[in-house]
Amino acid sequence: MASAIPTAMERPHFIGIGGAGMSGIAKILAQRGAQVAGSDAKESATAEALRALGATVHIGHAAGHLADDATCVVVSSAIRADNPELARAAELSVPVVHRSDALASLMGGLRAIAVAGTHGKTTTTSMLAVALTELGLDPSYAIGGDLEGPGTNARHGEGDIFVAEADESDRSFQKYDPEVAIVLNVELDHHANYASMDEIYDSFETFVGKVRPGGTLVIAADQPGAVELTQRVRDLSSLNVVTYGESETADVRVHKVTPRGLTSEVTVLLNGKFLTFTVSVPGRHYAHNAVAALAAGVALGIPAHNLASALGKYTGVKRRLQLKGEAKGVQVIDSYAHHPTEMTADLEAMRGAASDSRLLVVFQPHLFSRTQELGKEMGQALALADLSVVLDIYPAREDPVPGVTSELIIDAARAAGAQVSAVHDKETVPDVVAGMAAPGDLVLTMGAGDVTDLGPAILGRLSN
Repeated sequence: MASAIPTAMERPHFIGIGGAGMSGIAKILAQRGAQVAGSDAKESATAEALRALGATVHIGHAAGHLADDATCVVVSSAIRADNPELARAAELSVPVVHRSDALASLMGGLRAIAVAGTHGKTTTTSMLAVALTELGLDPSYAIGGDLEGPGTNARHGEGDIFVAEADESDRSFQKYDPEVAIVLNVELDHHANYASMDEIYDSFETFVGKVRPGGTLVIAADQPGAVELTQRVRDLSSLNVVTYGESETADVRVHKVTPRGLTSEVTVLLNGKFLTFTVSVPGRHYAHNAVAALAAGVALGIPAHNLASALGKYTGVKRRLQLKGEAKGVQVIDSYAHHPTEMTADLEAMRGAASDSRLLVVFQPHLFSRTQELGKEMGQALALADLSVVLDIYPAREDPVPGVTSELIIDAARAAGAQVSAVHDKETVPDVVAGMAAPGDLVLTMGAGDVTDLGPAILGRLSN
């Protein structure tokens, strides 16, 4: 088993160390004994957690933050070329390493499971991390979100398994050579990096082609893009393909998903035997994620009944239908969903959990490019809610696109029969929601931006 610090990673400097993917790698390196440093735009709980592990975290970006003896500078695709710390790295001839290369180096010599797909990666990776830990296998893991249980997105374990979320958005998942690859779905997204579905299929084919000889691809049997990818890679002689889903042809067949409030009971048919276990989040989408995790663990040789029981210990990931609290009989739940498919999945799950109650949604679109391409579908998804509030687009790394606003989503939502209103001042949302909500309602804050900050404020306003 290899868990040493790669030479280039002995004194790494991370630009944007507070990001979900970057902080995970930094935490693992710190736990392995590296002298980790980095910078981030603002203070956060993540920055404090890194300091507690011995890392040096600067707030703001400045050339002087980069130490002269740094062995490398780690960046993500979000870091702009004019960053002053990048300029300083060039002056000092310090190697610049992409986040995906750093993560790949940490997986070296370990039995890696890489989880890919347009949506569901964080949940599935987290389910595996929790289950393998529960079984005493002490895995290492790097996840794009914080677990509810351990409360972290990454950990260095002493076992020989490494579970990693594999990001397709910038093709960086092509850097990994896992023993098991999971592909949950293949859909058109990340429009700044992919011009067509053909480009996305080609990218996923490259990812699957990197699976170690004799390794396994676990892939959805129901999702059209995944089915197409399966047909494209079936002829790879060194690859074992295991399909999962509700299709009668699936190798691991989802026989039944029974809602139990905010949980689900899942029954699968595996190797001719029925197996039933509990998933602590509602909806078929999350049930399928759990079955993908089950199939991947079995591919590593873990007994299915043990793994199924351990998956029941998963208690969720922050921002994945996370219950933020209840006030005056109104539950407030937070969702990271920002692509129409995952929006629909979460809204259907919450519609089932709401029963006869009303579902109110506060949605913040994420990225101008995504809204331009998928705004109509986002609006159609909002028709599943009783009432919706749509905020302005969260730009993240993008500059505005002329003519692309939240009105694209609002117009489509109204055309689909949704009751929706625009709110341009995010600070007024708690008052707006308090005026709409009644005892028994479910309020869902949804999006990949800072809409998550509104949950506590809404609860506070309801209480008052």
